[in-house]
Amino acid sequence: MAHDRKVILTCALNGVLTDPKSFSIPVTPAQMAQSARQAFDAGASIMHVHIRNQDPDLGHLPSWNPQEAQAVCHAIREACPGVILNLTTGVIGDDLSGPLGCLEAVKPEMAAMNAGSLNYLKVRSGGQWAWPPILFDNPIEKIERFLATMKKHNIVPECECFDVGIVRSVDLFRQVGLIASPVHISLIMGVASGMPAKAHWLPLLLEEIPKDAHWQVIGIGRQEVWSLHQKAAELGGHLRTGLEDTFYLPNGEKAASNGQLIEALAHIARQAGRDIASPTEARALLGLGA
Repeated sequence: MAHDRKVILTCALNGVLTDPKSFSIPVTPAQMAQSARQAFDAGASIMHVHIRNQDPDLGHLPSWNPQEAQAVCHAIREACPGVILNLTTGVIGDDLSGPLGCLEAVKPEMAAMNAGSLNYLKVRSGGQWAWPPILFDNPIEKIERFLATMKKHNIVPECECFDVGIVRSVDLFRQVGLIASPVHISLIMGVASGMPAKAHWLPLLLEEIPKDAHWQVIGIGRQEVWSLHQKAAELGGHLRTGLEDTFYLPNGEKAASNGQLIEALAHIARQAGRDIASPTEARALLGLGA
């Protein structure tokens, strides 16, 4: 795998599930800009962005309004000069007009590209579903449509992989020419119906990744995600955290901000002997704008 002493930190600012009335996550352009700036100052070069509904009563819902996406992303770019934006595209079903419209409007340098389907499941302690079972559907036809728009606008796809078969599929995409080398892979670990948040899985997963790939771990959970980040740093991966992925710091306390989480991630990187990449260095490492 591509390996450099420099490590790129990504902040996942808000995600798609958390209700801002229950936990203080950024939603409005001003909130997103402020939270991004705190993460930027702590060392994050990339902001992974979900757009939320801007109605104060509907902030728990996603928005695929291109104008709202432009407003949020413009505010982040203004607050964080040189920052790299990574826009979500995750949507259920075959109506891609929303995410494709947002990509067209924002033209981020990177975008998430869900690389396979998953039954998105979770069970409560009493034996009931935490939510009605969801099929997060990402068939090849859908992937091809996203990749065509990304290619048109010179947007680099970040292949999000929830399970081992999806990890292995990424190189098949490369072999048939859907994506080019070096590929960008995120190993999503900790979703109940996907790969577990277990650090000892990482060396085995890396055997299934193209040798020149850039990769990172997306650790979903509580304190257990920090051992994943530590192992990823030691193995040469890039690192991501944020309020989309966890609310908890390594000591078990709840994080007050994305900035706190990125500070903890930067500390882990430095413990592993890695230097934090600036946005300029991150662009060079990832081949953005080439």
